[in-house]
Amino acid sequence: MNKTELVAALATAAEVSKKDAEKVLNSFIAVVGDSLKKGDKVQLVGFGTFEARKRAARTGKNPQTKAAIKIPATTVPAFKAGKALKDVVAGK
Repeated sequence: MNKTELVAALATAAEVSKKDAEKVLNSFIAVVGDSLKKGDKVQLVGFGTFEARKRAARTGKNPQTKAAIKIPATTVPAFKAGKALKDVVAGK
């Protein structure tokens, strides 16, 4: 499912226009992104938790030249599914 299909499904499920559903989805994405940027977690009970995780600096290898390269420390977004979402996907 891509974003357009998700917007259409949300609009149908919530009985709102596609334009309104797209506004809500875009706002949700922006709010979650801003929260993670600040270092906050976003917990949706039953669905899951969005959080920012830090990755330490490390040494890697260039696959073409096999030369060692330094990979800098970074912060990446992560999602951990909640029990209810896991149960839905598992068919329980």
